[in-house]
Amino acid sequence: MLPDASPEQVQLQYASKAGLLRPELVTGAPSLVVTAVSRACEILNAARRVLADPANRARYDQAVGIRRDDGGLERPESVPSQPGWELMSPDLETEALGAFLALTDWMTLPHMPSRVMMPDVRGLFYSVCLEVTGKLGFHVSAVRLTEHPMPVDGLVVDQSPGPAVKARWGSTLTVRVWHPPARHQMPGNRA
Repeated sequence: MLPDASPEQVQLQYASKAGLLRPELVTGAPSLVVTAVSRACEILNAARRVLADPANRARYDQAVGIRRDDGGLERPESVPSQPGWELMSPDLETEALGAFLALTDWMTLPHMPSRVMMPDVRGLFYSVCLEVTGKLGFHVSAVRLTEHPMPVDGLVVDQSPGPAVKARWGSTLTVRVWHPPARHQMPGNRA
C-alpha cells in the first residue's frame, strides 16, 4: 500500500484480501490453516483501523517517519534503533505498528549483521512474506499445501526455521502456503 493511498483504496485492498479468508473457504481446512487465517484477519483488521482512518494514518505516518509535522523525514526518538526490538504491549495494533517500526529500522541499517532474527510470517499473505524476508536478506522456499488452489495470493501457515530464531544472512526460510481451494474442490460442492 502506497503512503498516499486514499481510505477508499485501503478499503478496496482490505476487501480483496479479507475475501480470501471467508469462513466458507476455510471450512474443513487443517487447524494450522484456521490459526493462520485467524491471525491474518487480526492483522488485516488492525491495518485497516490504522490506514483507513485519516487521524490514525497521520499518527502512523509520523511514527514511521513517512511524514513529519515540520516536514522532512526523521525518526521520532521513541523508535527502536536495533534489530530484534520487540514491543511488550499485547495490543495487536501496537504490535503491528511495532513490527512496521522494527522493519523500518532493519531496512535503514548501514550494514546488515551476519545473523538476523527470523520474523514471524505466519498469517501473512505470501507476497507480503516475500517483501519482508527479502528486505531482511532471506531466501524463501514455498511448499504449496492446496492441491487445486484458486489463482490468488496464498497465506503462509507455517515456517521453518520458526520465528525469533537467529539465522544467517542469505539463509533459506521454508514456508508452507495455503490457498483457498478452487470452487469445484471445496467440500460439499460437486463438479
